[in-house]
Amino acid sequence: MSVDLARPAYGVVVLTMGNRPADLRRALDSLLAQRDVDLDVVVVGNGWVPVDLPAGVRGHGLPANLGIPAGRNAGVPLVTGDLLFFLDDDAQLPDPGILAAMAAQFAADPGLGLIQPRVVDPEGLEAPRRWTPRVRVGDPGRSSPAMNVWEGAVAMRRTAFDFTGGWPEPFWYAHEGVELAWRVWDGGFRVRYDGATEVYHPAIKPTRHAEFYRFQARNRVWLARRNLPVPIGVAYVGVWAAIGGLRWRSREAVVETLRGYRLGLTEDGGPRRPMRWRTVWRMTLAGHPPVI
Repeated sequence: MSVDLARPAYGVVVLTMGNRPADLRRALDSLLAQRDVDLDVVVVGNGWVPVDLPAGVRGHGLPANLGIPAGRNAGVPLVTGDLLFFLDDDAQLPDPGILAAMAAQFAADPGLGLIQPRVVDPEGLEAPRRWTPRVRVGDPGRSSPAMNVWEGAVAMRRTAFDFTGGWPEPFWYAHEGVELAWRVWDGGFRVRYDGATEVYHPAIKPTRHAEFYRFQARNRVWLARRNLPVPIGVAYVGVWAAIGGLRWRSREAVVETLRGYRLGLTEDGGPRRPMRWRTVWRMTLAGHPPVI
């Protein structure tokens, strides 16, 4: 599907639990300030009904908190546009030309399926390493192929999203951006980290929650079970188990991580759809095989 360079159209899904009204308003104001694009914006309330929204923005309330991936998926059928943009309520677009600039990249490169912009803290705090999706971070301002994405501000072709089957709903939270990127690659597209385009998000530590350790371990196993050829999947889980062991800093981290691995092996993480070996090779050539 081609992108209209003269007037690109985005379907925008903003996800919120309704507990950050000031942040949500800033996020929506930054969207509505975007120039030279048509936006169809829906705010998905995860467990609540969004109210008092700006003109031109619709709300869609979910009866319960379904988790981050399912909440994002719920908004996609409600919006139109050849391009999709996902924005969390605590992120914002500091420049009114961001969406038009990313649309121009899609129009110029038919093989480009997804863009993650560079994420910076609005107060100037140091950006977490995980915000730059590559093995060696180096200069965050340098663009590169990406095999995973930070999920809070993502632009993609609707055709690429349709191929992926959407965000992995069983994950609830953690690593959903890894699977999405892998499946975009498997669809024959490429994923790009755009270091020249910035979005704002406060620098916070996910490890402040005990469930972080549990979900990240469980979902690593589910990533392998759902997406990887068996030998690659075994290697992937083994590598990340070793890396996780080196990062443990508390008894809580050890207990919750081991619990997560057990859950990943014993609970149903959803249907399996292993990527093609050709995709493994393409990702390897791009500098990041699906092992680390």
